[in-house]
Amino acid sequence: MLRRQGVRALIGATAVTLTLTIAPAANSAAALATTLYYDDSQAAEFKSAVAAGAQAWNSSVTNVRITKAPAGRRAEIVVIADNGWPRANLGPVRPGGRVTIWFGRQAVQQGYNPTRIASHEMGHSLGLPDRKPGPCSSLMSGSTGGVSCTNALPNATERAGVDRNYAGTTVPATRTGSVLVDAP
Repeated sequence: MLRRQGVRALIGATAVTLTLTIAPAANSAAALATTLYYDDSQAAEFKSAVAAGAQAWNSSVTNVRITKAPAGRRAEIVVIADNGWPRANLGPVRPGGRVTIWFGRQAVQQGYNPTRIASHEMGHSLGLPDRKPGPCSSLMSGSTGGVSCTNALPNATERAGVDRNYAGTTVPATRTGSVLVDAP
């Protein structure tokens, strides 16, 4: 009986040790992700769509996190509501860099899904070009997915591209390109 209690204690201690050893490893992967901040102070009525678009990326990729900038913090992604078509600077943006997303009301007025627009434009900020024409299952197909398309999640190829853009512990300097306009 004493021997059995000793074995149980040893097994319990081993489980605690494994838990303590494994938990920091899981947290270190999140710590290695690049954090990009967005500023939605000029996003007007699209603030909730912008937050949902950021969440779509955060739930889909591991190497980058998009977080709302706290007051006083410079953001890498600035979102501005305007009356044109949605458009964005092509990234990938890096910490300390800056890209702009113009959240165009024209697409929303024509029936396009605001969360899909936000997620698509953030895809540009993360370095993904348009993939037109394309099906609704391709986030970067943009307007060619049609007004009935509400998919705001990147597909496997898009997820892999963004994770590749932000892989590694050292992040190259910001490279931003032309403005991509997402009109049909």
